[in-house]
Amino acid sequence: MPSASTPPATLEGTLDRITFYNEENGYTVGRLRPTGGPAGHPGASGPDSALVTFVGHFPALRPGENLLLEGAWVDHPDYGRQFKVLSHRVVLPHTAAGIEKYLASGLIRGIGPVTARRLVKHFGVDVLRILEDEPGRLLEVDGIGAHRAQTITAAFAGQKGVKDVMLFLQSVGISPSLAVRIHRHYGDGAVAALRENPYRLADEVFGIGFKTADRIALGMGVPPTSPDRVRAGLRYFLGQITQDGHVFGPRDHVERKVADGLDVDPDLVSAETENLRREGVLHLENLDEGQAVYLAPLYHAERSVAARLRELIGHGLGAGKDETGTGARPWSLPDRGEVTAVATEAGIELSPEQSTALLEALRHGVLVITGGPGTGKTTIINCLLRLCRARRLKWVLAAPTGRAAKRMSEATGYEARTIHRTLEVVWSPVGGLEFQRNEDNPLEADIVIIDEVSMVDLLLMHHLLKAVEPPSCLVLVGDVDQLPAVGPGSVLRDLIASGVLPVVRLTRIFRQATESLIVVNAHRINQGQMPLLNERERDFFFIEETEPESILKTVVSLVSRRLPEHLSSTAQVTDPLSDIQVITPMRRTIIGVEHFNSELQKALNPPAWGKAEIGGRAHVFRTGDKIMQIRNNYGKEVFNGDIGVIRGIEPEDGQVVVSFPGETGPRLVTYERDELDELVLAYATTVHKSQGSEYPVVVMPVSTQHYLMLQRHLLYTAVTRAKRLVVLVGTKKALAIAVRNNKLEERFSRLADRLRAL
Repeated sequence: MPSASTPPATLEGTLDRITFYNEENGYTVGRLRPTGGPAGHPGASGPDSALVTFVGHFPALRPGENLLLEGAWVDHPDYGRQFKVLSHRVVLPHTAAGIEKYLASGLIRGIGPVTARRLVKHFGVDVLRILEDEPGRLLEVDGIGAHRAQTITAAFAGQKGVKDVMLFLQSVGISPSLAVRIHRHYGDGAVAALRENPYRLADEVFGIGFKTADRIALGMGVPPTSPDRVRAGLRYFLGQITQDGHVFGPRDHVERKVADGLDVDPDLVSAETENLRREGVLHLENLDEGQAVYLAPLYHAERSVAARLRELIGHGLGAGKDETGTGARPWSLPDRGEVTAVATEAGIELSPEQSTALLEALRHGVLVITGGPGTGKTTIINCLLRLCRARRLKWVLAAPTGRAAKRMSEATGYEARTIHRTLEVVWSPVGGLEFQRNEDNPLEADIVIIDEVSMVDLLLMHHLLKAVEPPSCLVLVGDVDQLPAVGPGSVLRDLIASGVLPVVRLTRIFRQATESLIVVNAHRINQGQMPLLNERERDFFFIEETEPESILKTVVSLVSRRLPEHLSSTAQVTDPLSDIQVITPMRRTIIGVEHFNSELQKALNPPAWGKAEIGGRAHVFRTGDKIMQIRNNYGKEVFNGDIGVIRGIEPEDGQVVVSFPGETGPRLVTYERDELDELVLAYATTVHKSQGSEYPVVVMPVSTQHYLMLQRHLLYTAVTRAKRLVVLVGTKKALAIAVRNNKLEERFSRLADRLRAL
């Protein structure tokens, strides 16, 4: 390395390709074509001497960008001579090759690799001036009609508006693509907004978190002890623990973590906690063990859920009045004889637990029904609907996800919708999220039945309860032993633990269910017993593989070849893409979600002539890829965890069309290029993301490499996702660890306490 007094070397050129990029810290290894050719760097020789290897920390770069790098030449013991970058900026290219790569990078809608090549061929290095000053001449180029010319012209004009933001942000290391997103959100006021408070980016622009906003702010000269920085740090940390499922955090813990993370005085953090409390952003509550700090919306939601449930209890249809207000109901509550008759008519034998659930459902304002697979939860719903139909009662069926709602519809024969659709959620950039069904416009139903309640978080339950007006009944059905919701709270667990609500626990496994080892083993796992393995002609198998590499190879082989060949003859698997799901506990490692997705994409949907591709943030997407939405997009009505298949890609326009299963059939959703970071490959997914879904076949690695995630409730949840076949691949040692480990995920929540206190 040069001494401190040695001036940095400079290197300018066109980015040829990225050979390595670490998304977590931005560490990049790339290949640059210097403006001066091979002579542009010392020691150049050989056939590949025109390219220079550079290393450093960057935001996401795009091939074709012109870079001006400052740094030093170093000799790496393994990789040879390379340029170590200390700082950089992006400049517009001025060679034909550089301009072509720049235009093909996707920054300008309507221009992809083919159109970029045609533009440069026709206009040469003058093409950028033509785009700015004479856009009408685009019609001279083959393949560009009036509509595409208009699209390109508008997009290029938009780039001019972005230029100031790009120049402003590049000085602190932010990529052009991120600058485009910031400009799209704030328009021409972007620079002014950032100068006022750069931390607003973390709250207002998707894809920009606190760490990125903090880097921008510090680069702009914001003092490390700025109150804005500490406030943003507090909101960020509380948002992080919310993502971990907590409703609040212990104040001492929160403030210590924020002070350590920002390297500021704890007293400064404590002062800003009080300021945010006074402004209504945070709420503090005194507990025996210290103070709890809430984000205000979660505090109000927790109080509201408890109060609303208390209001509904005892105000069900059993306590209701008719329209005359006399209290004489035009129908009677069911007795055990009627319940038995309804079940007999449907050809169903009810257990005493199920009969009790049906008797209680219309009597109480709220009823919780919980049980594992094969215990008859769906049977109760169907019999309950028969009782309602006999009394001409109105009902609403809903579930947290589209897949769960579709399953509910198939099981009952009646329409079920997602909770969001049931509550008629609308989204606008100005007004944000609005639930049109609420206390002023409640659901028009005598009974509301919600399935898969273990997936419902505190905020969604809050909005649901606001739309259920006494004397309507609310029946909550779910499996409390599955993972809690991805969002804040353990709602189902807390409702049961409170001891306040009527709860029916279903424990009997029905005879037909015992024919499935999936059901039997799910209950064995839940009771801490090893599952029964590899019984002939059954639906639950274990393949012993010790090394992670061999587990990976076996799983890929099973999904892409062995299972489809074996099961297609019995119609158990017709399409490995939709019928087989790999579920794994962790995202990283060689047998984590990310690596599985890369390998399964190669096996199931490799590159092919005529198959369109487009680069996403962390993946190359192809037509035919199985993908998952990873955030709620209310404008598109696609939600976190929804799985679809890419049906079309338009590289020139940067558009991707995805088919998602809807409540009444497939529906197509279009994504623009800058929305692709909402999507990830979904050949493999985490256990958490699989909640609420069912798949014909589940394949799951079970390895000590996932030691921290070898937990009973994770294994139980994964196994219960399968309808026809489970295949575990790994070691029995790891399987035994998971079965024994019954440590529950503790979440900071006071819902049960609030219910008991009311």
